[in-house]
Amino acid sequence: MDYLLGYYIHRMDPFIFRITETFGPRWYGFAYLLAFIVGILFLRYLSRRGYCQIPEDKVTDFIVYTAIFGVMIGGRLGFFLFYRFEEFLADPLVFFRFQEGGMASHGGILGVVAFTFYYSWRNKISWPHIGDCLVPIAPVGIGFGRLANFVNGELIGRPTTVSWAVQFSEEMKLGPDHGLDRETYYQIIDEVDQVLPEAQVTTADQVIEAARHVPEVLPILASYLTPRHPSQLYQAFLEGFLIAGVLMVVRLKWKDLPYGLLTGVFFIIYAIMRMVGETFREPDATLLLGLTRGQFYSSFMILIGAAFVLYAIRLSSREGHS
Repeated sequence: MDYLLGYYIHRMDPFIFRITETFGPRWYGFAYLLAFIVGILFLRYLSRRGYCQIPEDKVTDFIVYTAIFGVMIGGRLGFFLFYRFEEFLADPLVFFRFQEGGMASHGGILGVVAFTFYYSWRNKISWPHIGDCLVPIAPVGIGFGRLANFVNGELIGRPTTVSWAVQFSEEMKLGPDHGLDRETYYQIIDEVDQVLPEAQVTTADQVIEAARHVPEVLPILASYLTPRHPSQLYQAFLEGFLIAGVLMVVRLKWKDLPYGLLTGVFFIIYAIMRMVGETFREPDATLLLGLTRGQFYSSFMILIGAAFVLYAIRLSSREGHS
């Protein structure tokens, strides 16, 4: 049991409980549900206090539609456009195989931008104002989503020797460029198969599943897996709860901020925090101009944020002279 004195070996189950071996409620879905509940409660509070022009009795519908047409569809589409475009072109129906996972936060944000633009036009409400109401809530969902990423053992961090490092069995699926070499990969499978001969272990997914339920597999993994940053937890704090806390305080302290200012600040701060968090995360796609995909796409969010801030400043200046 020497492995108990070493790094934590990730073995969390993505299912809250299982109805069958492969079906049941997952922590990832629960994270989204929890985020939507928080969003409804906070937006109702803002509406009741006069901070938001969306009527309180319309808030639930607004959050549900934003979740479906913005977060879910936008996040799913963004995943394939930004990270798996060739796979999507080869088989467009992969979009609907939600059980296989695949969401992109940048896609979700752009989806929300598009939906709220339509909603503001349809209901004659200032679009930047709607953004100012939503941006304190959005990072909460991002934070919960990153925690779910950690539970799933996905989007793992870069190698490190810090004392709080985690050994992720998901490393077996990275390939030799970022994960284990071919010899080590098959060595793990061979040793796990010896522990579970009746299971006939031949794949990384079988090893990952065995680690969740068979303690004898853990010392094998401890001998081979690379200690890595729990980057999902870093990003949950940086991109999620830190930004949410700051923006909620600002939103509640200053009621009459010019429309669009808080939205612009969110885009800029989120982009910076995402770029920082990505330095600890193992790239999950080829680099672009030396940047991870997350860093590259975040750089454009800074420009979008600056545009919102400039709009807010010009609006405030114009109202000041009227």
